[in-house]
Amino acid sequence: MQFLFEDHVLDIDRRELRRGTQQIPVGPQVFDLLVYLVQNRERVVTKDDLLDAVWSGRFVSESNLTTRINAARKAIGDSGEEQRLIRTVPRKGFRFVGVVTCEAADVKDVRGSTATTPMPLPLPDKPSIAVLPFVNMSGDPEQEYFADGIAEDIITALSRLPSLFVIARNSSFTYKGRATDIRAVGRDLGVRYVLEGSLRKGGSRIRVTAQLIEGETSKHVWAERYDRDIADIFAIQDEISETVTVAIAPAIAAAERRRAMRKPPENLDAWAAYQRGLWHFDQVTAEGNRLAEQFFQKAIDLDPNFAGGYVGLAYVPHGSGDRFWDDRSERGDAFERTLGAPSSSVRPG
Repeated sequence: MQFLFEDHVLDIDRRELRRGTQQIPVGPQVFDLLVYLVQNRERVVTKDDLLDAVWSGRFVSESNLTTRINAARKAIGDSGEEQRLIRTVPRKGFRFVGVVTCEAADVKDVRGSTATTPMPLPLPDKPSIAVLPFVNMSGDPEQEYFADGIAEDIITALSRLPSLFVIARNSSFTYKGRATDIRAVGRDLGVRYVLEGSLRKGGSRIRVTAQLIEGETSKHVWAERYDRDIADIFAIQDEISETVTVAIAPAIAAAERRRAMRKPPENLDAWAAYQRGLWHFDQVTAEGNRLAEQFFQKAIDLDPNFAGGYVGLAYVPHGSGDRFWDDRSERGDAFERTLGAPSSSVRPG
């Protein structure tokens, strides 16, 4: 198995790090640290995670860990100031944010040379999204900054939602100016959803389109068009970015419910069990509440650290027996107060 990023190859089988044809010398712990960060790039890796994976749980001082992180950054041409590939998340840990391609060099072609087969990234348990740079179709180069600004603002806003795993800008913007296949993007970045959009300008008006697509199937989940008069360009950018972000959350929530309902009950993970519970909870019936309680409990059993199952169980009694909440907005508001999120997105805290 090999991991490719920028001009580097991280070869697990040979335990080699190469830049082009040049082999880069790295110590065993630094190599293992790099492999762990790359393999778990869909999340922030804590210090405890690194200690368990690289040092088998042995005590390691902060300075020793910092030295190894700096050595890993230096080996791949990164630095603590730039943090282009290995990012420090204050008070949380570290995350590898570069674009990675997985390949398995185990297939021989007809000439006897080794062929590589791309390996898709594993999808996170919770919904994940990549926001591609919006395409400037106006023919006006000045609108390039406006298009990029909308995509960047949407990435920033979505990153505040704890229920979403959002690909960093420096990874999604590598697709700028390139013809993209949504399934390939989903595979390469390890995301379930891809947001793409375009911008056109005509006279004093501007049109922005956005569409949310499921990476595995290329099916459209949501799409919208925004026509605005250009007055304050930054105000329009803020308005469209906020409007798109607000619309995406419930669209993904609805898609996740449908996805969870399609999965066999015996194959559910904690997130899917939670979503099934929410679907039954929203039926506002005694039977729905009974089933919701079962699925919320299953979410807890599958992952005791997942808060969603506990939140669901806390609210199920409010809808049991003769005490149904007929006003669904009141039920949603209760989840919003507990989870600290828009009720339409139904996020675990």
